[in-house]
Amino acid sequence: MDLDNFPDGVIVAGPNERVLYANDLACEMTGIGDPVGMHLDNALPFDDLKGHSWFDAADPYGGLRIRKRIAEQPWFSPHGVEHLITARMLRDEHGAVRQVVVSIRNARARKVHDRERSDLVATVAHELRSPLTGIKGFSSTLLTKWDRFSDDQRQLMLETVDADADRLTRLITELLDAARIDAGRLALRREEVRVDDLLARLMASMGSGDGQAGALTVDGDISAIWADRDRLIQVFTNLIENALRHGLGLREVKVVSDGDGVRVHVADLGPGIAVDERTRVFSRFWRAGPGAGSGLGMFISAGIIDEHGGSIEITDHSEGGADVQVWLPVNKPAAIGP
Repeated sequence: MDLDNFPDGVIVAGPNERVLYANDLACEMTGIGDPVGMHLDNALPFDDLKGHSWFDAADPYGGLRIRKRIAEQPWFSPHGVEHLITARMLRDEHGAVRQVVVSIRNARARKVHDRERSDLVATVAHELRSPLTGIKGFSSTLLTKWDRFSDDQRQLMLETVDADADRLTRLITELLDAARIDAGRLALRREEVRVDDLLARLMASMGSGDGQAGALTVDGDISAIWADRDRLIQVFTNLIENALRHGLGLREVKVVSDGDGVRVHVADLGPGIAVDERTRVFSRFWRAGPGAGSGLGMFISAGIIDEHGGSIEITDHSEGGADVQVWLPVNKPAAIGP
């Protein structure tokens, strides 16, 4: 195996504590051109910013004879760059160390991941706290001051509690969907679906609202696809609601056959979405502005379409506004036949 292609720096030392091998990345991280033959302590110029070197603290050749691994910990190069270092000791039948294999990786990617995870936890906590505050406030008020309110006031408070509970339920469902997408565990229940019929029923059930909802247009004979009907309803409901709430109204929903699949255009009457923001739209907790939802809708929609083997993108409509295009393949099971 060519360890020069390994994504981490690797240094191997023999029983005499001298370096036998170092890949190119290890030489770059340590700043030592060729550490072969050097003592392992000198070949690993990393410390904890308190004067303690990795070699002295880890003591790979000492300690218990049954010890085989040194846990990954952060250490700093002479230039102050943080690295994560771990090691494994290979021992003979008597427990003596015959090789020490050291792995070095830059800590920057780990820190970015940790920061993203912290931001995610903070955002989720904020989103959960908002409806919970309303539920707790009104329920406590009703429990302690029930007799002070009229029936109409109690009704209003209970309706608010019910709405906040629904909002909390939706948020938890979205968070679970987002977690399934991240873990690659989003399950689909495929069946034959006519996308044009599905959209006709969906738009009829949603109604025209403020009168801005555009008519559904179907261009030609639309092929049936094999997909999860409920998940597609979830996607198109989100796209249509986004157009109505944040795109100043729905311009059109258009369905066309496109190659071995079906393409759906959901266009709005708004100013459109800047090119440099079109990728960010599909990230977690992206919001179009004040009054937006959880910010997970487009992330989940993209995950569902990707799981179907399709694609989703944002372009400009010829008459202005954003045009969200969803392409879905036929995906007919082989057992069904042509």
